Amino acid sequence: MRKFAFALAAPLLALAFAFLVTTIILIVSGHPPIDTYKQMWDYGIQPDSLSLTLNLSTTYYLAAIAVAIGFKMNLFNIGVDGQYRLAALFAAYVGGQISLPPVLHVTVIIATAMIVGALWAGVAAVLKNRRGVSEVISTIMLNYVATGIIAFLLTEGRFGVLAEGSNNIGTPTIPDSGHVPGIPLIPDAFDPVYGLIFLAAAVGIGYWWMLNRTRFGFDLRATGLSPTAAAASGINGKRMVLFVMLLSGALAGLIGMPQLLGVSMTYNLDFPAGLGFTGIAIALLGRNSPIGIVFGALLWAFLDSSRQILDLTGVSKEIVTIMQGVAVLSVVVAYELVRRYSIRAQQREVGRQLAAETPMAEAAA
Repeated sequence: MRKFAFALAAPLLALAFAFLVTTIILIVSGHPPIDTYKQMWDYGIQPDSLSLTLNLSTTYYLAAIAVAIGFKMNLFNIGVDGQYRLAALFAAYVGGQISLPPVLHVTVIIATAMIVGALWAGVAAVLKNRRGVSEVISTIMLNYVATGIIAFLLTEGRFGVLAEGSNNIGTPTIPDSGHVPGIPLIPDAFDPVYGLIFLAAAVGIGYWWMLNRTRFGFDLRATGLSPTAAAASGINGKRMVLFVMLLSGALAGLIGMPQLLGVSMTYNLDFPAGLGFTGIAIALLGRNSPIGIVFGALLWAFLDSSRQILDLTGVSKEIVTIMQGVAVLSVVVAYELVRRYSIRAQQREVGRQLAAETPMAEAAA
């Protein structure tokens, strides 16, 4: 019970501090904070907003899990953003070029995305193992390289075709057999919920099972806690770096699939970008836990969907961005404070037990 309370205290402290800072900013800018929060809540629980929240959280959850698996080993895959965009481009192109039965068509598209994402992340792993290049530097640079490759390929004569009556260029539209229909989960909502929400749930369950029920998960956590001790116990650090980066990249390849197979059916200039960096923030907020990330993704998505009402009421919707940024910054401090308090509490508990056992030992002697 105490362990659960400590785990819950850090994100609650961070959120409380984020709301405090946001409230101060609203007061200083002349906007009533309670009315603003009430407007956001009322708008956020509308059927269309709830559907949007679930769709956003599906994508955010996949992005956060892709990042978290590296964080568990102190491996910072900052290149998730480039990996998922490149994977979505190739998956969309392949999906638009083939015609297969429905389930097989979707499987080929998703497999293509995972393979491309894994291969692109594997470049950083090879650089780290062979040349000692920090994965932080290499993955950031690979993001820029991916942007250049996408711009090169998404042109007419290569992967791109110009949409009729528009200047928006994109890959050929994926046939109906490659679509994943939405689910009318929210009554009266205009947009259905992504059908691939079940894929995100399966990824979360698989992530938990891998971490807690497999030898690979044990090696991953052991390497993250102490690389020296892990190496002394026979764990191959370089092999772990390669496998974790490949797995992280493969999961990153899934990030764009709900949007690609559920809405756009093509990769074009309007395809969402920046989801990899959102995943980093949510992974930190959820402490890399599959359950914690669920709440982090839902909160993040709810704030993003409910912020749409702010412009109509004269409040800048960037206030939500400030709130999210403060939450991410303060969660790191909150975790450290809670960790130190937990250690001191354990030391006091051990001291009390030793003090209680000493008189009994002396009496027995």
